[in-house]
Amino acid sequence: MSKTRVGLVGCGYWGKNLARVFSQLGVLECVCDTEIARFNAITFLGERPNFTTNLAEMLANPAIQAVAVATPAATHFDVVRQCLKAGKDVFVEKPLALNVEQGQELVALAEQTSRILMVGHILLYHPAIIKLRQLIQEGVLGRILYCYSNRLNMGLIRTEENILWSFAPHDISVILHLLGEEPISAQAEGQSYLTPGVVDVTLSRLRFKSGATGHIFVSWLHPSKEQKLVVVGSEQMAVFDDTTEKKLLLYPHRVDWSNRTPRAVKGEAVAVELEKAEPLKQECQHFLDCVASRRQPLTDGREGLRVLKVLDACQRSLEGRPALSETTAAKPPYFVHESAYVDEPCKIGKGTKIWHFSHVMKGATIGENCSIGQNVVISSAAVIGNGVKIQNNVSVYDKVTIEDGVFCGPSMVFTNVINPRSEIARKDEYRATLIQRGATMGANSTIVCGHTVGRYAFIAAGAVVASNVPDFALMMGVPAKQRGWMCRCAASQLTFDASGEAVCPVCGTKYRLKDNQVAEL
Repeated sequence: MSKTRVGLVGCGYWGKNLARVFSQLGVLECVCDTEIARFNAITFLGERPNFTTNLAEMLANPAIQAVAVATPAATHFDVVRQCLKAGKDVFVEKPLALNVEQGQELVALAEQTSRILMVGHILLYHPAIIKLRQLIQEGVLGRILYCYSNRLNMGLIRTEENILWSFAPHDISVILHLLGEEPISAQAEGQSYLTPGVVDVTLSRLRFKSGATGHIFVSWLHPSKEQKLVVVGSEQMAVFDDTTEKKLLLYPHRVDWSNRTPRAVKGEAVAVELEKAEPLKQECQHFLDCVASRRQPLTDGREGLRVLKVLDACQRSLEGRPALSETTAAKPPYFVHESAYVDEPCKIGKGTKIWHFSHVMKGATIGENCSIGQNVVISSAAVIGNGVKIQNNVSVYDKVTIEDGVFCGPSMVFTNVINPRSEIARKDEYRATLIQRGATMGANSTIVCGHTVGRYAFIAAGAVVASNVPDFALMMGVPAKQRGWMCRCAASQLTFDASGEAVCPVCGTKYRLKDNQVAEL
């Protein structure tokens, strides 16, 4: 397969970095800029790309399938629109545009023309943010209480866009990504010190339905560089500092209560091991992969539009105009039976139904299109994905994470500690349980805490799981033992031939067995 050829529009302050990376990836065909001096200052790997000052000339080149845009933010709308209309897939640096209406038009145009539109929210490709999101989803930090970020520097000062639009998109995109929700209110305040009407320093405050809050402090008038994000959870705290060698630290701080008085108990910071990868290269490669496969990028146009809406709300607040507020924010459309209790704030996705006498505790997270049966309890630090079915009489305790498409049969049981005593409090000994995508847990089965049930595993009725379960495994008995492998359709067991391959006789899905691990072909 031939490589996607990329054209780059703008090779200045940030564009030169894109030129370097796309050149390293061997796909840079042409660079378009108004000044050839900027182009000549770049060191390329291998053959130098062509250069032009004429965007229309670049877009007319049939060898170029995709275009990366790194021009000033005020030009993004016009340049991206031209590229999409020319039939090119587009990667555009943040922000997508400078107002919501323009962003919506670009997203609609990309859909109409069947083009890939990706926005450069680079931190979502940073190994530290990828790991931090994983830790949050696994419940390691507990319930997220608040986030705050500082993005400060004495650097390039712009006059065509203010500090909010220049710096804050990074932090807004990360906070929305980590929390998995959009704010119900957004406020901002700031000050112009250098250029009238162009704000140099802002402090933005976001509130979320889950109860979490976010504070974003940005400035280009600061004596030293700081790029730090702090996430405070009920169990642990995390610090992402992109200016240090140990970029992600976990702090096992907690608060103990004695005689109704809180006391801070501090723990030593633990550095989290991260994958060695350059975020920009990961981001550019992701764009190329999406162009080749025609799948939507992680930071597609709609993700860019989400960030744009928050920026717009903060800008309105800066200007004293009506902004996003809790009274105007749309409520997610889900159903709760009148006999059920839902303690706010919590997160419940669109299309989810919560039936008779069930109780969702404050801070719980439930995805979209879930069915929560009768007499079900969802605890505060439980996390439930999309399309999950939980039948009657099930309690989902803290530190239980259930991924998309899981089935929990009637009266099946989760535990949270391995040695419970009524007389001894062991809340600090809860062990995390992970039920991976598509798994089935039969009626009256028990999952002992601290274990992982693999993707599309099948736990038979009444089985007691006391160890990790591989993907597609069929588990039966007390204690549960593996008795075979199940197809993802659950209509048939799998029979593997001498070469380690199997075909489901019902749905036709093919599998391979190697080293006691099953994977779909």
